[in-house]
Amino acid sequence: MVLVAGVDSSTQSCKVVILDSGTGRTVRSGKAYHPEVTEIEPSHWWDALLSAVDDAGGLGDVAAVSIAGQQHGMILLDAAGEVIRPALLWNDTRSAGAAGDLVSELGAAALAERTGSVPVASFTITKLRWIRDNEPSHAARVAAVALPHDWLTWRLRGYGPADSSPLGPELDELTTDRSDASGTGYWFPLHGSYDLDLFDRALGRPAREAKPTTGSVPSSTHVILPRVVAPTDVVGTVHARVLPGIEPLAVLVGAGAGDNAAGALGLGAEAGDVVVSIGTSGTVYAVAEVPANDPTGTVAGFADASGAYLPIAVTLNAARILSTTAALLGVDFDEFARLAMSAQPGSAGVVLVPYFEGERTPNLPHATASFHGLSIVSTTRENTARAAIEGMLCGLADGFDAVAATGVEVQRLLLTGGAAQNPAVQAIAAQVFDVPVTVPTPGEYVARGAAAQAAWAFSGTRPEWELDELQTPVPDHHPQIRRQYARVSGA
Repeated sequence: MVLVAGVDSSTQSCKVVILDSGTGRTVRSGKAYHPEVTEIEPSHWWDALLSAVDDAGGLGDVAAVSIAGQQHGMILLDAAGEVIRPALLWNDTRSAGAAGDLVSELGAAALAERTGSVPVASFTITKLRWIRDNEPSHAARVAAVALPHDWLTWRLRGYGPADSSPLGPELDELTTDRSDASGTGYWFPLHGSYDLDLFDRALGRPAREAKPTTGSVPSSTHVILPRVVAPTDVVGTVHARVLPGIEPLAVLVGAGAGDNAAGALGLGAEAGDVVVSIGTSGTVYAVAEVPANDPTGTVAGFADASGAYLPIAVTLNAARILSTTAALLGVDFDEFARLAMSAQPGSAGVVLVPYFEGERTPNLPHATASFHGLSIVSTTRENTARAAIEGMLCGLADGFDAVAATGVEVQRLLLTGGAAQNPAVQAIAAQVFDVPVTVPTPGEYVARGAAAQAAWAFSGTRPEWELDELQTPVPDHHPQIRRQYARVSGA
């Protein structure tokens, strides 16, 4: 039995799964938590990775490992490999103005044509512009820009600041993959290359792609961007001094991926499948053979982790809509589900537009949440609970429609994420979406996808692991739910 490991370094935590590469069966796993913030010292991610690996029993018997990470997070490194400032995460919306500036300067249609996406506040390119405009002393020190999975992969291979890594600050050893590179806003999936002019417009500094054969010291002017590797590439090995119990050169390190692309791999998503994931954020994505190009910016035309494309729409508000409303009602999730299912579809006209943390789809970074349709009769605990679920799912359904409009022929909806296990969410999803809904068995699908990538890198063959289904809710479409949501949300 050959074991492989997958890592999911998400917003909230780091999860490690160790699987049998032949069957996909989980052998053991580990977890460690991250602080819940919108900017963070990357050292927290590194410490959590080491703790999660230890919690999983180490990697001493593992043949290969690959890391999936939250997209867009911006890590700025100086020439000594030191982190210049805390990393800005995808959910840090202070760069909304910078996003608007870039779109105003270059045009939404032109940006979609050049990169497949129109940048919003979550994209790395907008955070670089914000740094240029608000922290010029930091911008002047930047020698390399990396994403979370890029930086963790680099550290796992033994690179980093000279005083805390065995191989030192070789910035030309930074690597990334197509999926994560496509979320920066300055890499074009169709051509498979960086748009260096866009990077320069963002940070005000020229850049080049990493060249590991040079071993050169970065110049004071050119910023290094991670080398983009193929999905099956081996980028190195885990350094024996980084993790106890590892033999030198024994554990291969795969390319890694962005979290949604890894999730698609872990689910075994194929053409015709649309994944709706309800986590801290909500995501709607599909595997496609051709790249998306949406000048409205609703759908980002990302790459996937298999060599295809991953059109995706993202909402900032998802599972926390439910936890916030449950806390307001003073109930646990079981009682919350019971209350919601006690109300009729449409919640007697009560609608929650759930923009608690601003919103990305639609792009309203400074919006707030609002209830509509409240009357003496309709203002009940039951309608409030159901309106929260309907509002969350209607926001995701708008993203679903946008992804389908890029040319995806939808056959099945895969509903994933922690909130998808709530029976009320499952039942109401079958009423909101007019396609068959399948709920896979709960699992760490992002980490599982990273493990599949590790197995692929080790063997040269993509694994075919079966997907277990938990529920298939009976189709029960109620179009009035979305009609009344559209009337008040403007969608």
